[in-house]
Amino acid sequence: MAQITIERMSHDDVPAVMAVDNLCFPTPWSENAYRSEMGNVSAYYLVARLPARRFGAPAEREARVIGFAGAWIVMDEAHITTIGVHPDYRRHGIGEQLFAALLEEAAARGVRRASLEVRETNQAAQSLYAKYGFVPIARRRRYYTDTGEDAIVMWIEDLQTGVQALRRSGVQDRQSQSRAGLCRT
Repeated sequence: MAQITIERMSHDDVPAVMAVDNLCFPTPWSENAYRSEMGNVSAYYLVARLPARRFGAPAEREARVIGFAGAWIVMDEAHITTIGVHPDYRRHGIGEQLFAALLEEAAARGVRRASLEVRETNQAAQSLYAKYGFVPIARRRRYYTDTGEDAIVMWIEDLQTGVQALRRSGVQDRQSQSRAGLCRT
C-alpha cells in the first residue's frame, strides 16, 4: 500500500470523512457535528490520506481520505471522540497511526491522562488501546443507541506510559514520516 499522510482535518475534508464514517459506523456523525467540532477550540481532528496518483481514473488522481480521528483536549485530560478507517484499508496500521498522532499531540499539549469509549464487541480496538496502556475502568450500559450495545470506558492515568509504548512500537517513526502538513493550533 502507498504511504499515507496524517494531516489536520479541514472543513474541505468533511464530505470525505462523512463518507468513510458512513462505512464504519451504524450511526455516523452528521455534517453539522463535524463542522461544529472544526470550530471547537478544545477539539483536535485528523485525517489519513492516500497520495494522489499520476495516472489512472480521475478519482485516483486526487488524494483520498481513508481514515479520521479526533479528540477533545481540555486542561490536562484528553478524550478520544472517534477513530474510523475505511473498511478496504483496515489491518494496515492506519488506525494505530491516527491513534498515535492523537496521543502525541495530547502529550505535546501537556495532557497527563486520557479516556475513550469503545464498543464491547470491538476487540481489535480494545487490544490496540491496551497496547498503549489504556485499561478498562467502567461499562456504560446501552451506550450505543443504534444497537443497544454497552461501551467499555478505557483510561490511561499516565499518558507518558502510552507515549513510551508508542516509541517502542516504531509507529511514531512511521507516523512522523507521514505527517505532512500536521500542525498545532
